Amino acid sequence: MNAEGRRAAFGKIVAAGAVLIPAAANAAVGESPRFSVFGVIGDGTSYSEGAAYGSDQSTKTYSPYSVYGNVDDKGSLYDTSNPEFAARKVAVLAETKVRLAKIPAYVEKKQWFNVKDELTRYMYETRGAVRGLATTVSQKEKADVFFQAIEATYGAATLRKGEACAAANAKAISALDAFTETL
Repeated sequence: MNAEGRRAAFGKIVAAGAVLIPAAANAAVGESPRFSVFGVIGDGTSYSEGAAYGSDQSTKTYSPYSVYGNVDDKGSLYDTSNPEFAARKVAVLAETKVRLAKIPAYVEKKQWFNVKDELTRYMYETRGAVRGLATTVSQKEKADVFFQAIEATYGAATLRKGEACAAANAKAISALDAFTETL
């Protein structure tokens, strides 16, 4: 009987708590419900509706339907002339050289999966860095030689041809050095 009494009391406490929780989420007394039609008609102060057509932007937007600012503005987040972006791309090339230097040991041990992993893990960033830094025709030609050497290295690793893989990797390293000398 004592256990049943405790269960009944606990049940009443839980029921009272369940009744009070929704009351805390309701609007304040005397406040009418908010409505908005695309942030234009009604109360457009809520974040979900208030950003219609760039109305919450402090600067002019790209278009009336965009939340992004103009690229022409000085406050743009991405500026290609910023030296920090070029320094980051040069750092990517330095890391690429380190990863290419690991490949001959993998080829010697016939660890083809490691060769392919080194070429796919980081080379996506490498391609973007090289394309971003190559501005002249000569640099773009040297970049193409580098990319072809990387592809030859990957292809030889897929076919498990050790000598061809090592030769293509050596060509990739020399092509990367030739490209970085032009920077």
